[in-house]
Amino acid sequence: MTTTSRRKFIKQSAIVSMGFVALSRCATKAVTEDIKVKLITDPKGYLDLPEGFSYKVISKWGEKMDDGLKVPARPDGMGTFEAANGKVLIVRNHENSPGRKEEGAFGNENENLEAFGAENLFDAGNNEFPGLGGTTTLVYNEETGEVEKQYLSLAGTYRNCAGGITPWGSWLTCEEDVTKPEGPVEQYHGYVFEVPASENIAVAEPKPIKAMGRFNHEAVAVDPETHYVYQTEDTHDGLIYRFIPNDKNDLHAGGKLQALAIKGQPSFDTRNWEGVTIKANEKFDVEWIDLENVDPEEDDLRFRGFDQGAARFARGEGMWYGNNEVYFACTNGGPKRFGQVFKYSPEENTLELFAESEDKTVLHMCDNLCIAPWGDVVLTEDNGELNHVRGINQKGELYDIACNRSSKSEFAGVTFSPSGKTLFVNIQENGDTLAITGPWDKLS
Repeated sequence: MTTTSRRKFIKQSAIVSMGFVALSRCATKAVTEDIKVKLITDPKGYLDLPEGFSYKVISKWGEKMDDGLKVPARPDGMGTFEAANGKVLIVRNHENSPGRKEEGAFGNENENLEAFGAENLFDAGNNEFPGLGGTTTLVYNEETGEVEKQYLSLAGTYRNCAGGITPWGSWLTCEEDVTKPEGPVEQYHGYVFEVPASENIAVAEPKPIKAMGRFNHEAVAVDPETHYVYQTEDTHDGLIYRFIPNDKNDLHAGGKLQALAIKGQPSFDTRNWEGVTIKANEKFDVEWIDLENVDPEEDDLRFRGFDQGAARFARGEGMWYGNNEVYFACTNGGPKRFGQVFKYSPEENTLELFAESEDKTVLHMCDNLCIAPWGDVVLTEDNGELNHVRGINQKGELYDIACNRSSKSEFAGVTFSPSGKTLFVNIQENGDTLAITGPWDKLS
């Protein structure tokens, strides 16, 4: 990443603290009554957007890519990077499991697998049951609105959900799967992998960062100064993790994995499922617990961490680092299980419940999140019903950005281009990646 790109990474991260005011219990009624942005019904029945906005499907499951393979199904988390001549690099996850060959990149019968080379896959499944997750990389021309190149950039992994961008210009992609070697399965799964953002067609070395833990990973957020990596775990009883690398310039050089705990309240339950344990805007002092055996054969890291005193969270999903703060979504947290958003301050070493939905028409099971160029938090929903992309502004007002009318699929991978002109998002089950443009200043 160039010096200019690094500055922009830090600047984009820094915006976050200005843009997100808590959607607290006292604010819920007011926000419900005052959604300030009206969506216009799409005559095609695909995607409703505010007036003046437009969308374009820029990549679809099954299309032929420039490496001769096909676009895999189930696009999920994404990150964007500056490319040459003002173009945009998009690294995109695919939440595919092995077995459903038609969802992978190698053809409906994996007929292109041999030519691709088993050595390029993390788990080739003895050439019978290859991992069909991984990442694709797109080169997007923001001026023409066209994808100029797309290719498979990581192969052989399972269920790549979200991840996070790094200050040095790579994408950390996460497996939300803890399958063990058995039958044709050759590898343990449940790891984070690093994918360089490159315009050149190249497959990343499928090398897991095992020191970051083996569990149902969802998203990560990297501190641009310390290079500490914060991580969410997508289980109903998950933990929040922090990885301190031995070498801040090489995550593969090992490090220390820790879990977040509430100081003085060991094994604290933040989910608010059985009575309210944490209120909106309430701050708790935090401590970090060192974890041992972070690459276990069994999926028991969260249980051992909880027994040591770590706090428990409800399906940790999207995560973003900004201005020395970490924001993350818990999809089914809260008394009604409609979702929570937390904020952790490394400087203060405190945790705060920043938002908790009590009305699914306001916010229903938030998943991926990012920060808009003007400072608002942008959230996607994954509720199996009517899914939206929503924003929350500096006043704590929630507004709609998009509504999926084409299916009950979740939105995923929401992220802005480095210029801030384009919002990219996936409709996962459709297999579509979209570019949304419009008068963003009207939302600020």
